[in-house]
Amino acid sequence: MQLHLLDATYELFRSHFGRPPHADPHGQPVGATVGLIESTLYLFREDGVTHLGCAADHVIRSWRNDRYARYKTDSGMPPELLAQFPLAEDALRAIGAIVWPMVDDEADDALGAAAARWADAPEVERIVILSPDKDMAQCVREDGRVVCYDRRQRAFLDADGVEAKFGVRPTSIPDYLALVGDSSDGYPGLPGWGAKSAAAVLLRYPHLEQIPPSVRSWDLSVRSAAVLAQTLREHWDEALLYRELATLNLDAPIPQRTPDELRWRGVPRAPFTAMVERLGAPGLVSRVPRWADE
Repeated sequence: MQLHLLDATYELFRSHFGRPPHADPHGQPVGATVGLIESTLYLFREDGVTHLGCAADHVIRSWRNDRYARYKTDSGMPPELLAQFPLAEDALRAIGAIVWPMVDDEADDALGAAAARWADAPEVERIVILSPDKDMAQCVREDGRVVCYDRRQRAFLDADGVEAKFGVRPTSIPDYLALVGDSSDGYPGLPGWGAKSAAAVLLRYPHLEQIPPSVRSWDLSVRSAAVLAQTLREHWDEALLYRELATLNLDAPIPQRTPDELRWRGVPRAPFTAMVERLGAPGLVSRVPRWADE
């Protein structure tokens, strides 16, 4: 079997900004949820998609906000989108999908935890993480048992693909993000460290602790190496903090213990019918690939 792990929060955002508005019978915006369900039902039509776990940010704030005050929050988020977070989880359950709503952790943590838990399960051939988030690249396995897939670009990302895209191997992604920063998550990285310099250094020294403190010990040639080495020394604690923020919590709560518990058994008629009425989206019925009672 293959396990597919869906970043439901990303898909909700993508739907909100990529499809026409839609309101429920009471006039409330629900277009993002309708789009999420439509795209997930389409996913179940694809060959090999038999087991699916959906991770969602039940709230935006997480333990990372306690570690770093400027970490991302829901500030500036469209209120009509934020209001759909609980609805989206209910809608995914209504199509028979397994949902992991994260409160203390983030959806990315749940995806990483699930991948780590089942990557070596003998019955699992491959785990496909359905997310383009750069954080998820750290989960990609060198043996090919865990890959990422960008549904919008229709592109897989294996270990060699991670290096081609970022210049480092998957296990160095948290270190890479610590140096270059991640604007979408709200931390800046270190001054002067860009993507090229970080990739060059980490390809030779995969983790921060392995980078020699003195540039005289560097076994590579990098532009402005002396300045970069000094910056890393001066901002060492910040680099460690940013790496902590970028590192997925592989102990995030996932209640299922076996991969077969993620098996999709079809859309349950009664809950789905009620959800379709709630959303005011009767067209979703025609998207159902299989009913649970068939």
